[in-house]
Amino acid sequence: MRIAVASDHGGIALKGALVEWLSSQAASVTDFGPESTDSVDYPDYARPVAAAVAAGDADLGILVCGSGIGMSIAANKVAGVRAAVVQDEVHARLAREHNDANVLCLGGRFTATALAIDIVSAWLNAEFGGGRHARRVAKIEGVFSH
Repeated sequence: MRIAVASDHGGIALKGALVEWLSSQAASVTDFGPESTDSVDYPDYARPVAAAVAAGDADLGILVCGSGIGMSIAANKVAGVRAAVVQDEVHARLAREHNDANVLCLGGRFTATALAIDIVSAWLNAEFGGGRHARRVAKIEGVFSH
């Protein structure tokens, strides 16, 4: 599994822990940065992850900012990306099963590392359910594509 990751300064610690865990799970991880806690603008980091997922260069993406909300908004501007900000394993699983979310967004200031690992694990292990959900995802793609 090829996973693209990035954060802003508010999510760098959690991103680092997730990169370490993902690597231990034999995932191929591309880290789009940043590398320090200096203040940065989250859209500058959401964009390359979303673009990699949309282009098929990564299977999935994970973005972490202070709340996860800004990264989600920025990533969803890229056609073909369905980014979901989640706070627990149930929402992570449903994001994949019902919405075929291909980018997961987390809040680095609100999500403990152990919980984040459980969230990412639930998301990675879930599968898109298709059926009525496929019809809805197709409508999203058709209506909101650029």
